[in-house]
Amino acid sequence: MSHTAATPASAARFSRPRFALLILLGVYPLITGLLYLIFPLTEGWTIWQRTLILVPIMVASMVWGLIPTVQRRFHAFINPAVRLSDR
Repeated sequence: MSHTAATPASAARFSRPRFALLILLGVYPLITGLLYLIFPLTEGWTIWQRTLILVPIMVASMVWGLIPTVQRRFHAFINPAVRLSDR
């Protein structure tokens, strides 16, 4: 009788700190670039008016660009294998 493992020796566990780090590394240059772009176009505006323009662009960029890209390209990093004995 051949014996195949019914349960895997390891499982993946989502790492929020790793995911947060990658999102931080993506958000920082994105928001910095947007600020450089938006501030000259909104000279004289109050901060709440500028953020009213910036936030929707930032959210859309994150939801449809940054987060899916991080999840796809860094899947193994944000879902590290965990030995079942460590659970």
